[in-house]
Amino acid sequence: METTQNISLQNLHSFGSNEKANYFAIIDSIEAIEKSIQWAKEKNTPYLILGSGTNILFTKTFEGLVLKMEILGIKKLKETASEVFLEVGAGENWHHFVIYCVQKGWGGVENLSLIPGTVGAAPIQNIGAYGVEAKDCIESVTAFDTHTAQFITLQNSECGFGYRTSLFKIEKSRYIISSVQFVLQKQPIFRTDYGAIKEVLHQKNNKQPSVEAISNAVIQIRSEKLPDPKKLGNAGSFFKNPTITKDFFEILIAKFPKMIAYPITDDTYKIAAGWLIEACGWKGIQKGNVGCYEKQSLVIVHYNNGPGIEIYNFSEEIIQSVLAKFEILLEREVVIY
Repeated sequence: METTQNISLQNLHSFGSNEKANYFAIIDSIEAIEKSIQWAKEKNTPYLILGSGTNILFTKTFEGLVLKMEILGIKKLKETASEVFLEVGAGENWHHFVIYCVQKGWGGVENLSLIPGTVGAAPIQNIGAYGVEAKDCIESVTAFDTHTAQFITLQNSECGFGYRTSLFKIEKSRYIISSVQFVLQKQPIFRTDYGAIKEVLHQKNNKQPSVEAISNAVIQIRSEKLPDPKKLGNAGSFFKNPTITKDFFEILIAKFPKMIAYPITDDTYKIAAGWLIEACGWKGIQKGNVGCYEKQSLVIVHYNNGPGIEIYNFSEEIIQSVLAKFEILLEREVVIY
């Protein structure tokens, strides 16, 4: 295993702040995972698995080993009359994988088009968009268990999937995902009832949706709403949509009748974090090198080469203002280091 010392992380994460790592190495095989973890244990140093760096914020030097995941490959495991089972390397680009499925006409991931990141990161965060989550099409996950020093395969029900979370996120230093097994549908059930998908399909006169039409609609919506991280540093949605009780929802909606919310169960509601942030006056605001994106309040953008701690402090200001106005504590979706 080749390691580099004192490397800049600026080009390895989408915020582009110029923090460093003490050590850096690339993982391009399952053997490299074992060797890297063994190296870290021998050096008694912490490690971090990095995919595309599109859901992470570095606020200081990482005092350990950063491992860039680059295990690639898409392999068909089996096929039935109605389903296709694939194994995909953790280092594969997520959007490229989605487009691969779309071009084959296999349904299940089209609503998750243009989400930045790698396939290996998808189950960790249980990424989701437009009514679909990664868990909906994940069959199983293969990972290196650093506690037992063995590779294991966890079935979907064993992965602890929840809203933007999973077993892999809760025990983030234990499991290193090497590949993900997906099940795609040959006769997909389309989800067009969330967000602006139906409206875009109508504009394009797509009366009978297809995986390609839905994917294209999602790409259009995301492109119009979210900044390209290659042009403007960001990690997409910075905050989770908070969940509150029905009783608290009724109190808030009486005070703020325009508040955007969705019932989750009979007793809980999910509140649109973007609406809360915008209602506090943050949309389009810039302070120093950091700002709240003018087209989507959920997105914090990095305009220049400022330090990561500046981005973190800006997010803390937003959290405190929402807490003061609505008594709701926003939780960051972005992982902080």
